[in-house]
Amino acid sequence: YYPSAKTLRHNITTPLKMSKPLIVADPEKGTKVNAAVIAKPFRDELKAKVEEMKKMGQEPPLLVGLLANKDPAAKQYAEWTGKACQNDGLRYELRTVDDPIDVEAALMDANDDPRVHGIIVYYPIFGQEESFSGTSQDDYLRDSVSHKCDVEGLCHTYRSNLYRNVRYLDPPINSQKCLLPCTALSVVKILEACPGCYDSEKPVGRKLEGKIVTVINRSEIVGRPLAAMLANDGAEVYSVDINSIYKFSGGR
Repeated sequence: YYPSAKTLRHNITTPLKMSKPLIVADPEKGTKVNAAVIAKPFRDELKAKVEEMKKMGQEPPLLVGLLANKDPAAKQYAEWTGKACQNDGLRYELRTVDDPIDVEAALMDANDDPRVHGIIVYYPIFGQEESFSGTSQDDYLRDSVSHKCDVEGLCHTYRSNLYRNVRYLDPPINSQKCLLPCTALSVVKILEACPGCYDSEKPVGRKLEGKIVTVINRSEIVGRPLAAMLANDGAEVYSVDINSIYKFSGGR
């Protein structure tokens, strides 16, 4: 059995053991939450799983990045991805595409490549440029990533399951968790580690009961999925954007 990069992420369950302080309060500078402290146990377990694979003669999972724009932030993000993969023992391959119109073909090639376990596309490529295939071409590309290779949790399968509070790909067996948008998930993990936020004594779906949260911004990448995730965990969430305020409650 050859687990994908996505499978490794799903199965990381080590409880947080922190050697450094999580929260540092300074009367002059405010309160700092050290996210690296929270991430370390997850990264350590990932490294251990990769080492196990190597001992069994298996290559580490391969993450492919597709870069098709000159945006310096996207290029820097791609560089950070490569460094993070290298530090954690994963393989990373950056594929640059000269003409944005060829991104879809490159994406389909990666989807169909049996050597590839994960795909990340660096946006924006077309921005909000209209597309024959949907609202925008970038949205269409997000939905074109196979859920088997999507490490960002942004394809239609994962996105629609999140907004319907469906947590597994294979109910009722429930052995394969749905992937969640990574930035929003990191916020949830930080809140889980902060005292007084999540109630670990309550069952799944109710650990934020009694909490009221305001999320400012409703982007498809962070704001909207974060609001849904917190509501799915029991909070009453107000999603604030420039034109409206939505209320998420009880996973709806």
